Amino acid sequence: MYQETDRHRLFTRRALVLGAGQLGMFGLLVGRLWQLQVGEGEKYALLAEDNRVNTKLIVPARGRILDRRGRPLARNVPAYRVRVVRERTPDLGRTLRALADLVPISPRRLEEVEEQAHNLRPFVPVPIRDDLSWEEVARIAVHAPELPGILLDQALLRDYPYGPVLAHVLGYVGPVNDRELQADRDPLLSLPEFRIGKKGIEKSYDKRLRGRAGLSKVEVNALGREIRELDRDEGDPGEDLQISLDLDLQRFCFDRLAQEKAAAAAVLDVQTGAVLASVSIPSFDPRPFANGLSSAAWKELSHDPLFPLVNKCIRGQYPPGSTFKMMTALAALEKGVIDPGHEVFCSGVFTLGNARFHCWKAGGHGRLALVQGIAQSCDIYFYDVALRVGVDAIAAMARRFGLGDRLGVDLPGERPGLIPTRAWKRERLGQPWQKGETVVTGIGQGFVLATPLQLAVMTARLCNGLKMVRPWYVRPVGADGQPEEWPRIELPRDGLRAVLRGMYEVVNGARGTARRAKLPLEGIALAGKTGTSQVKRITRAERASGAHKRKDRPWEERDHALFVCFAPFDAPRYAVAVVVEHGGSGSRAAAPVARDIMTRTLEINPAGAALLAARDLPPKG
Repeated sequence: MYQETDRHRLFTRRALVLGAGQLGMFGLLVGRLWQLQVGEGEKYALLAEDNRVNTKLIVPARGRILDRRGRPLARNVPAYRVRVVRERTPDLGRTLRALADLVPISPRRLEEVEEQAHNLRPFVPVPIRDDLSWEEVARIAVHAPELPGILLDQALLRDYPYGPVLAHVLGYVGPVNDRELQADRDPLLSLPEFRIGKKGIEKSYDKRLRGRAGLSKVEVNALGREIRELDRDEGDPGEDLQISLDLDLQRFCFDRLAQEKAAAAAVLDVQTGAVLASVSIPSFDPRPFANGLSSAAWKELSHDPLFPLVNKCIRGQYPPGSTFKMMTALAALEKGVIDPGHEVFCSGVFTLGNARFHCWKAGGHGRLALVQGIAQSCDIYFYDVALRVGVDAIAAMARRFGLGDRLGVDLPGERPGLIPTRAWKRERLGQPWQKGETVVTGIGQGFVLATPLQLAVMTARLCNGLKMVRPWYVRPVGADGQPEEWPRIELPRDGLRAVLRGMYEVVNGARGTARRAKLPLEGIALAGKTGTSQVKRITRAERASGAHKRKDRPWEERDHALFVCFAPFDAPRYAVAVVVEHGGSGSRAAAPVARDIMTRTLEINPAGAALLAARDLPPKG
């Protein structure tokens, strides 16, 4: 009986322990279920949703680029594209080759598509071409049964309706490379169809033009295949950008300069700094760059000796020649080493020690003062003035007028030119400065280099009341949202008036070097300065024989021709700079081009039309 009671107690105790354990386990299970379903329910619901729903970025429409009158210069146009889905074709390579028999696709592009298709999931469409014509679309559609896995659809393609006319200013867009992907963490750049600004305005203002990405939520299965779209946000298109160029003037300048082998021209509003036209010859068509230029096409453009890819307005660096003489004169006038009445006798030769420096006019100009020294572009006059004032003073003056440093224009790739000083030569070449180098610097030769845009800015600052305007394509504004105010250059007014008068006499004087540049507009006078810069040193024998003036010299050995000008003389509004590479004489090759450009500028721009109306001249549309 006693043993039976003990066994019963032991069994009861064990049953209670086991029951308590089971109850505890059940409590833990209930608690965990409550935590998962109530406490963390939202978290796991989101994770489940992420497994079921994928979010994709949608490329927004790129903003347009408009001219000063609102006309589109760069836009987006609907285009047909062809893509391939690897899982839908039994033989990807064979399908791609069959497609290439119908529409032009390079062998390299076929290799890239095949490699990309094998790196992605088999159901992901891979782009092949984005610029199909309607005839090519029809050809593919007719042969669709023979092209398993090939898809046709529509996309937006960047278009430049005026092609080479604006290529150097607008630039172009192209596929994103690895360096750009590392530098910019915007998720848009990871999309194969996204295009980024590579050159010009497209690059400078890329983030304003690209817009905000849209989002598409799609339901997918366990393998990641899309089932249906659940929600869609198209995002925001890029900002439309209005630039300073006038399309009509740009086209006129391009057509006028296209008659030359290589040239550049810039037109500025001297009061605001707006670039109204900017042309570089030869040019290129920016449209093929959108889908990546073929290696053969790139090699042809990049190895062209005339450098069609280079924007010569901001990257071409040329000796300014006699267009620089106003800087030498102003430096001497400010230092007080000459006054406007300072006279020099030009015999045609200037001697410095054992060296002989020649004037462009073999017989010399005789005795002349500053105004006629500029009007007749007498080299001897400016040799004398340069030695009196010194190279460092000349350099300081030139820099105040925008030479020798980047202007900060809102295009990528601007080059600074070069204005030498004593310190520069010692630092760069480890040599002392020589007096003979001061002589040639005074006429814009030697080490001196300037871009066409810099020469246009120099001219604008000379004639606009000495306002230090800077060139721009998109209007700069200050912190208060107002247009930028330009500081002024302080100079003796009598000296400046003499320099400007000399530029007037260049075109309108009886002995001016650019009399053929007179405007065909009654009552409006043009003022300017010719320049002819040597690219090959003239030997004594060549000078004696006259070989340096022969027109049958190789093109690349001929002098550069330059001309800078402004108008109207009595109320300056526009400045023009023209450089014709190896064009010979500035008066013959560059001045007539600048005259025609200035005439057209006055005829078609509102401010110019108002000036013509004030003189009772009919404006032209």
